[in-house]
Order: sequence, then C-alpha cells, then structure tokens
Amino acid sequence: MKSYNVCLKDTVKIFTKRLFYSLFDCEQEEVHGDYLEETFLKILTALDIDNGGHIWKNFKEELPEIRKKLDLDAIAFEKNDPASHCLEEIYLAYPGFHAISIYRLSHALYKLNVHILPRMMTEYIHGITGIDIHPGATIGESFYIDHGTGIVIGETSIIGHHVKIYQGVTLGGISVSKSLAKTKRHPTIEDGVCIYANATILGGDIVIGANSIIGANVWITESVPEESLVTYQTEIKIRPKKNGIRK
Repeated sequence: MKSYNVCLKDTVKIFTKRLFYSLFDCEQEEVHGDYLEETFLKILTALDIDNGGHIWKNFKEELPEIRKKLDLDAIAFEKNDPASHCLEEIYLAYPGFHAISIYRLSHALYKLNVHILPRMMTEYIHGITGIDIHPGATIGESFYIDHGTGIVIGETSIIGHHVKIYQGVTLGGISVSKSLAKTKRHPTIEDGVCIYANATILGGDIVIGANSIIGANVWITESVPEESLVTYQTEIKIRPKKNGIRK
C-alpha cells in the first residue's frame, strides 16, 4: 500500500497563513521571510518538484503585483458594501477578501506550473470561508465577493474586471468527463457583470456579456449579450391568514 504525505496539509496551512500575513504586514514579512523560503522549498521537495529555488525567486517577484491587485480588490469591497466602515475592516474581517487573497497567491504559483501546492492553499481557505476558487481560474482587477459562502469558481473560468459575485454562485462545467481536462469547461464573465445569489452558470463556451446583471437563482447554459438583465420568474402569493390562525 502506497504511503502519502498527508501531514503536509498542516505545513501548507501554516505556510499559507504566514504568506498572507507577510503580504500585508512589513513586520511579519521580516519575521517570516526565511521561514517562507525554507518551507516552500521543503514542500516542493516533498512533492517531487524540481527547481524549487528558481520557482521561489519567480514567485517572490510576483508578490508586489499581487499586492497591488489585492489593494484594488479591497477598494472594490469598500465601495460596494454599505456595511463596511473603513478599508482596514476589509483586510481584517472580510472572508471574501481573504479568499481572493489566497486565490491570487495560488494563481501565481499555478502559472509557474506548480499545481498541488496551490490546490492545497485554496482548499485551506475554502475550509475557512466556504468559498471555492480553483487556482487555475483567471480573475481580473477589482473583484468583489459579497458574503461568499457557497461560491464555486471552476478551473477554466475567466472573469473580467469590476465583477461582483454574491453567495452561492456557481461558475461550473456541464460535463465532468476526464477527457475534457485540457479544454475550457467553465464560463467567461466579462467586465462589469453582477451575479446575484445562487445563480448557476455552466459551460465552457458560455459568455456573460459586459455590464449584464444576472439575477438570483437563475440557471444559465447559453451566452448572454452585453447590457442584459436576466431574472428568474416565480409566483409569490401574499394573502390574509384564515380566521383562527394565531401568530
């Protein structure tokens, strides 16, 4: 029976937390700098990935740009959420921002052809926030997630700039056949789109046109033109209670 290094989950959890802290806190960056490099190399060695030093160098060079993108994401949160009181609150207390932060870090590694570690990082944050973003997804600037619980964004999803997504949204594939692993299986969401709670959008050839609004609870398997409003119609009846029914 083959043995798997499942204890690596604990190492990746601590690594991911400290990487997140270091990205936003200069003091943490100084304290944990050596640890992050040493642990990164240890993880890649355990995963039988060569050229760990070269990969770490390239990844570190990406961190300033990742921080810039996350600052834009944080501003989008503050602008869009009337419940926020200040920008600091976004960094410290918003699970959606936390999930996007780990996604952007893991995506940078994914682009460097490191696959298992990014998946472990995003699964760690998935367990904390309930937000499942595959590190292979492509997400533009100023991305806003409201609440976020239950969101699923598949590997080949493409999301433009200034997109807003609410809880329970799925950007998924129609088929889960292994033969489609190398094809685009998930939707493209163009700039300025807003997708409300529990909407499901499926298919790799699906494009949601720019500045469209996708209403709550809709099921979409065909493309939507720009500037569209898509809603789900249902009948809700409100009537007086019958006599004798107490509150």
